[in-house]
Amino acid sequence: MKQVKPLYIVIPILAIIIVLCTSFLFIVNSSHLPLPELSDGQRGELGIDKNINESNIDNYLGRSDSVYYDMRMLDDPADYESIGGDHYLSGFINGFQDIPYPYLATVDNLPEEVGTGYTGETLFTKLNDGSYVANYEESERILNDLFPKDKYIFLMCGGGGHAGMTKNLLVKQGWDTNKIYVVGGYWYYHGKNNINIKEVDENGKTIYAFWKIPYHNIDFKELTEK
Repeated sequence: MKQVKPLYIVIPILAIIIVLCTSFLFIVNSSHLPLPELSDGQRGELGIDKNINESNIDNYLGRSDSVYYDMRMLDDPADYESIGGDHYLSGFINGFQDIPYPYLATVDNLPEEVGTGYTGETLFTKLNDGSYVANYEESERILNDLFPKDKYIFLMCGGGGHAGMTKNLLVKQGWDTNKIYVVGGYWYYHGKNNINIKEVDENGKTIYAFWKIPYHNIDFKELTEK
């Protein structure tokens, strides 16, 4: 009887092991998420989630079924220093990309201390009844390209306000509220995935290394007004 070569046995076993490991990693990466639930008090008014927020977002990074967005401007005209924040995007969480909410839709309900903030061009205008109207032919397409409806969406900003405004815009435009998590503010993040943008150069000058940020630019000059 012809002896079976060991290689013919080893290769199928290795293939099975690889498949099992890959399946295990996929299951872990796509594990069940708690439904979005508002925090208590003022944080809840901003839309910040009770279960997934700055305190534990590190546990939910890198999921293949999710996208991660920081909604701050690189340099916001609002005076966030007056409430203990930073009007510059001074750092971000590794894995997040940046899409400034003020370019998406009307900024409203900012704390009185910080002023009115950005009042320039936006993809959408928020109306008095809480609905939104598109200002450009491409507005809906941009929103759909940036925020895929088949994925979970994790949103944050400096203090939580712009992230909450983003969720409100998306839900009003047809996104599933149960797939969007407002995880709060970078100013309150103390995890291990921080990337500093605010630095001091060799001459002792403070600089902001914005080139480190995965940034989605919205060029209104290239869009067609409605």
